[in-house]
Amino acid sequence: MPNVWVSQVTNATLSKLHAVRCWPKQVYAALTLAALAGLAGAIEVNQANEAELDGVRGFGPPTTARILQERAKAPFANWADLMRRVKGIKDARARQLSSEGMTVNGQPYPTP
Repeated sequence: MPNVWVSQVTNATLSKLHAVRCWPKQVYAALTLAALAGLAGAIEVNQANEAELDGVRGFGPPTTARILQERAKAPFANWADLMRRVKGIKDARARQLSSEGMTVNGQPYPTP
């Protein structure tokens, strides 16, 4: 009896693997792009931890510390609030950060 069960599990597993193997190349490409988009630096400033903030290009420990200190007082309401409260983040820098995937309350920096 155990051999039959193992055989059934193996056949079911093989069927699933075959189905995945038969996916069109477009599905693989879409999944790869989705995974890379997640790794590309999308970061929510109100949820990011110290390591994530330190990983932002151009942020060093001082900027990360200022963000974390200000966020501990209250979450950032919007980009204007972030720029007002964190020294070193002005219009041009906010545009750059937003283009790299950073958001404040899920919103990109508003473009003029």
